[in-house]
Amino acid sequence: MTTTSGGGTFEVATGDGPPLPEAEAERRAREVRTALEGLLQIRRLTNGRVGDPRALPADWERGRPVRAVALVLEAGGLAPSSLDTTGTRTGTGYRVRSGDRPGTAVVEWLGPPGSGAAQEEATALTACVSALARLGWEALLYRGPRGRRFLEVEPFTH
Repeated sequence: MTTTSGGGTFEVATGDGPPLPEAEAERRAREVRTALEGLLQIRRLTNGRVGDPRALPADWERGRPVRAVALVLEAGGLAPSSLDTTGTRTGTGYRVRSGDRPGTAVVEWLGPPGSGAAQEEATALTACVSALARLGWEALLYRGPRGRRFLEVEPFTH
């Protein structure tokens, strides 16, 4: 959680939150850009030995892979999934959760029943891999229960 320029707090979109109202899309895009700039600044300050701050996640990110991965995906232009107040999935997009191993995250492509998310997941997860790789994260594709694909994500270790 970080403070935004408007004085509120910025929460990453993991795909398990409420849908973003369309009227707030521009404000959210600004907040995501600001958060990503802050993340890159953390990398510049802490990863001194690496020239490009996009190449290697900082220790701060390694300790918070769900937050870091969700920010990278949203900053990469990918939409998060969403839930309504009853916990029913209402939007199609990525969902980030903790991985089974420390320092890892899992990315799934989910949507409401009948949304076609399962048919989109191969293409959508490939786009997630590209967004993550551009910012120093390695993502491996797996098949889980019922043949659904997911990514296991961890930081590059150069």
